[in-house]
Amino acid sequence: MKQLPYLLIATRFILAPVILLLAYVKGTESRFLIVALMYFGLLTDIFDGIIARKVGVSSEKLRRLDSQTDLIFWLSLGFASYFLNPWLIKNEWQGILLIFIMEALCYIVSIWKFGKETCTHAFLSKMWGLSLLIAFTYLIGFQQTGWAFYLTVGLGFVSHIDVILIILLLPKWQYDVPSSYHAWKIRTGKERKKTVFFN
Repeated sequence: MKQLPYLLIATRFILAPVILLLAYVKGTESRFLIVALMYFGLLTDIFDGIIARKVGVSSEKLRRLDSQTDLIFWLSLGFASYFLNPWLIKNEWQGILLIFIMEALCYIVSIWKFGKETCTHAFLSKMWGLSLLIAFTYLIGFQQTGWAFYLTVGLGFVSHIDVILIILLLPKWQYDVPSSYHAWKIRTGKERKKTVFFN
């Protein structure tokens, strides 16, 4: 059981190239399979953290590995979306560019301040992950953007601002910080015990 969280993370990592290959080679005929793999990947993301805490193996190493695997997994779905619907992606390039810039800023600020990448697993970031799930369901499964896409861009911008604030407020690097409010409480000494969140 102690190895299961790592196996779930590895499964999600392996899904990334599988999704890319399906989109590139099979094209639109693979879109519902890709959506199914996306939902399966989300389940591995939910349960790796739950199981890790249950069996007592949740650690900085595991959480950082989980974060970077999440990035690779969602990027694979983004590129798959481009392979399947290039015209839709090109039409929405401004929103996509904004999210890439915000993601890069999170990494730049964290590495500048702490010397390593961010790993907050914040609440708004989790909500953004759920909005990504909906947006990719529409984009890959039904070849639509609409409200789901714009919700994702808006929530993505807000969640990245929250992560940047967390980084700036924390006195030292820490993983699993639910929000910038919690980071402020940690900075002021009002919260010393790490808040455990789902995933």
